[in-house]
Amino acid sequence: MFARSMLTILFAFSLLLSSPGAVRADAVADFYKGKTISLMIGFGVGGGYDTYSRLLARHYGRHIPGNPNVVPKNMPGSGGLKVANYLYNAAPKTGTSLGVFLASTALEPLFGGGKKAKFKTTGFSWIGNMNNEIFACGVWKSSGVTKFSDMRQKEIIFGSTGKSAVTSQHARVLQHVLGAKLRIIYGYKGTKGVNLAMNRGEVNGSCGLTASTVVARWNRDVDAGNLRIIVQFGRKDHPALRGAENAYSLVKSEDTKKALDVIFRQGEAGRPVAGTPDMPKDRVAALRKAFMATMKDPKFLADAKKTRLTVVPSSGEELAALFGSFYGMPKSVISAAKKAIGRK
Repeated sequence: MFARSMLTILFAFSLLLSSPGAVRADAVADFYKGKTISLMIGFGVGGGYDTYSRLLARHYGRHIPGNPNVVPKNMPGSGGLKVANYLYNAAPKTGTSLGVFLASTALEPLFGGGKKAKFKTTGFSWIGNMNNEIFACGVWKSSGVTKFSDMRQKEIIFGSTGKSAVTSQHARVLQHVLGAKLRIIYGYKGTKGVNLAMNRGEVNGSCGLTASTVVARWNRDVDAGNLRIIVQFGRKDHPALRGAENAYSLVKSEDTKKALDVIFRQGEAGRPVAGTPDMPKDRVAALRKAFMATMKDPKFLADAKKTRLTVVPSSGEELAALFGSFYGMPKSVISAAKKAIGRK
């Protein structure tokens, strides 16, 4: 009897050794059971990043081993720079803190973010990306602008959240590359704050618009003629940005177009989700797998459709490779891109 019991124990133990994946999955599930994951959003309530993040939070926990609660928390500031710094330096490195912020913010160290960007882009545990975005700039009807060339003739006021945000960087491209006469006012909380300022007449226009939010949030204003999408930033025209001139068609130099690629390829990481550095590898793997499972979840996709959100995801591995690729670009191209957004 004793010998039979020992054989049973040894057999069970051998099964455990032969199934390390199952052991890791159980360890991850044991850790997350009863836990809460904070999903920190680097923008105010109601904007595009907030809407995508809350969509993710409603469905993500079902696919994570242990089924933790995923709670969205807004921490607006400088295009998500506040969240990025917190996530990298202060958040628990246990897999219970995730953040959503701009790709341009993630690349601040490359573009000369100085002391404000207290992180390494490649040091984050990149979890996944919810959508591939094409960026655009728009003007309110009261601006009197009907085509891009009008912006070369008179000063137009644009609103922005902060200098690391696309609301600023893309407006600088209009200035430094395309010759627009712009004055940029900073300090608005998220693209929603900028767009409300357009409605109130405080500013004439905004950059940082995306094809997905034009479809989901601004379609009525576009259709009514209140908001005119004046320029788009993709190698190919996007159907949702109909009538907008393409920035690439407004420049002739191939070197300039390469510099624009550095800035606007960031749209491939249109809605990125980051984890802390030094997170346990099994939890990173589990969160990445759960993220992609969420992106395919029929309930998630139905919810996205209901809110008119486009979902074109990429994996955490693809996201990490994309950010890494920027650091392998020629210095001359990076320098030209920095000049285009007003950096030295």
